[in-house]
Amino acid sequence: MKNILLVDDDKDLSQSLANLFDSDKFNFDFLEDGTNVSQYVQENDTLDLVMLDVNLPSMSGLDVLKQIKSVKDNLPVIVISGFVSTENAIEAMREGAFEYLTKPFEIEKLIDSVNKACGYASSLRHPVAPATDESATHGIDEIVGKSPEIVEIAKLIGQVAKTDAAVLIFGESGTGKELVARAIHRNSKRRSNSFLSVNCAALHETLLESELFGHEKGAFTGAYFKRIGKFEQTDKGTLFLDEIGDMSMLTQSKLLRVLQEKCFERVGGNESIGVDVRMIAATNKSLVQAMKEGSFRVDLFYRLKVFSIFIPPLRERRSDIPLLVNHFVNKISTQLGQPVKEVSRKAIQLIMKYQWPGNVRELENNVHTALVMSKGDSIQPEDLPIYAEGDARVDIDLDTLKDDYTESFKKIVEPVMPKLIANSPGQIYHFLESAFERAVISSCLRHFDGNQVKTSETLGISRNTLRDRISRYGLY
Repeated sequence: MKNILLVDDDKDLSQSLANLFDSDKFNFDFLEDGTNVSQYVQENDTLDLVMLDVNLPSMSGLDVLKQIKSVKDNLPVIVISGFVSTENAIEAMREGAFEYLTKPFEIEKLIDSVNKACGYASSLRHPVAPATDESATHGIDEIVGKSPEIVEIAKLIGQVAKTDAAVLIFGESGTGKELVARAIHRNSKRRSNSFLSVNCAALHETLLESELFGHEKGAFTGAYFKRIGKFEQTDKGTLFLDEIGDMSMLTQSKLLRVLQEKCFERVGGNESIGVDVRMIAATNKSLVQAMKEGSFRVDLFYRLKVFSIFIPPLRERRSDIPLLVNHFVNKISTQLGQPVKEVSRKAIQLIMKYQWPGNVRELENNVHTALVMSKGDSIQPEDLPIYAEGDARVDIDLDTLKDDYTESFKKIVEPVMPKLIANSPGQIYHFLESAFERAVISSCLRHFDGNQVKTSETLGISRNTLRDRISRYGLY
């Protein structure tokens, strides 16, 4: 029997959650606020799991989480939130939550998380020392969004921030890789020390070495004085290397030594200098392909990729776009010292249809330009730079496509619906969804003669997603 404490002021929801589980295998107790949770945890040694709502009447669920962890650090806690907050997700995971779930739940994911948490509790049940207090959470104001992808990234930030593990961040240009790196640093034990960033693609090999490791006076032509490099400057802090895929093989070798031995020499010097630096790297290139081509070291790749985070392109998380637009309008209006303007419905429609190849950075630049160029009280489509680009994908009449699909549905699917109902109850939706997806991808591949780059761009999906669907549906 697994014993679970459910802390939520919504009695009906609590009972509904409990009803999802076999009463012969799971026993639920209920508390409506966080006041007595710590005492309950102390007095119940057979407790396997706490399910904890963030919004409680008496105190924050995150404060209750800290109390639980100070009493029984190994006890799994699943944090539940009625609204999406990247800051809450990060803090929950940083403070040791087993999982962070948002309402409405995906039932399968909820049940899977409960089973995993209870299994973890069974294998690790033993007394532990009280956890030490940590200082307040540092927010991630610039990471804006409520999509499942952003919430997952926030959870990963909270998990990895507790460690000193090297992190490799993947994503297209403009997706916000440095913002994620800064969030990791601000939520880590190194937050009171330096965070420095270096763009490996912006500097020539010699200049990049000098930037990273420093140089001695006279090390090369123009070295008129000793220079302290970024590694020394970020000792006990975090160093972020952007576009790591553009680093030369020679510099890669020197970087590998720092990661392995925690020491280096300045360019032109002989003194070995020890450093303690947390490494975070990012790339918009396929390092797997670069390793195959011999332009990136395999050993360095695995040194950097202790923990990895993928940031999806903006076109794959469109639900975040209105939030980002609102964020940028308020932020940039403050910077410009002007009143906050509304964004017209037509401007939002244009923004939502556009593919945003430059991702969040391109969106921010468009909002900035629009605020400068707009003459009225609101931003209109013509104020946005993308209005003048005339991207063909913006002008697609989606309503016409929807009508065409509806007509095709009537002709092809409706006649066989009785047979589907008889033979595949409960699976009809997924069958139709996959059939439609297969048809669209197959048609687009034929249109572009099998060109996956053009197909993925047109469909607004990543190359990895496209390759997965090609394999799944046998589209070779």
